[in-house]
Amino acid sequence: MGLLLALDVGNTHITAGVLSGPDILNRWRLSTDRTKTEDEYGLFLYQLFTISGLDPRDVDGVVIASVVPPLTGVLEKLSRCYFGQEPLMIKPGMDTGIKVCYDNPLEVGADRVVNAVAAYTLYGGPCIVVDFGTATTFDVVSAKGEYLGGAIAPGILTATEALFSKASKLPRIDLVDPGRAIGKNTVASMQAGIVYGFAGQVDALVRRIRAEIQAEAMTIATGGLGTLVAAQSETISRVDLDLTLIGLRLLYERINGDKKSSDAKKPL
Repeated sequence: MGLLLALDVGNTHITAGVLSGPDILNRWRLSTDRTKTEDEYGLFLYQLFTISGLDPRDVDGVVIASVVPPLTGVLEKLSRCYFGQEPLMIKPGMDTGIKVCYDNPLEVGADRVVNAVAAYTLYGGPCIVVDFGTATTFDVVSAKGEYLGGAIAPGILTATEALFSKASKLPRIDLVDPGRAIGKNTVASMQAGIVYGFAGQVDALVRRIRAEIQAEAMTIATGGLGTLVAAQSETISRVDLDLTLIGLRLLYERINGDKKSSDAKKPL
């Protein structure tokens, strides 16, 4: 079976996954760098494939969701030049099988729709996806599989970086559970404020969302810091760090399957 290369392009990181059917063979996190060329990204990915014992020549499909427009063309060229594949770009307004109930559906980031598709497919609805990225996003899916909307808050790293840069006496710290809310030193106090504070933010928003939809929706956390916050949250039901990669695979299979079915119906 051929391999699928899935790229989730965020403002801070690019998550790259190699899948064989439903199995994720490997995943990597790259820094998002708007100045890099297709050759730089391509060579880096080729090296990662080789180190992991994977053959780039086995890739027969590429799917990309990007919220960084300057890199869209770069990654399209990478797909063609280094993997010989025309990539499937997940774009706003695309038929993903999920109805987007937003005032303007084109405003919804591709990653948010991908997460909604994956969460509803894997866990059913209603559900809430909390994605801890550059921004912390809350995406709500109804029992019928409709994307209802959500909330956007500053991401943990985004907020803490602002704290470090504006308060000159506060040091950069490791984001770990300090074990108690009352810190006895500056580092522990900052860890308590950040870790427990963001967990409290998640719980408050999830409870409000559940009240508005009048349902105890399952809440799924994803993104780099999802595990840390989920351990302190009272409302997060599950952590799925591969949610976006799974969603990309599901959409690739859906759209390519529809295309193949359409091609098969064309008269010879």
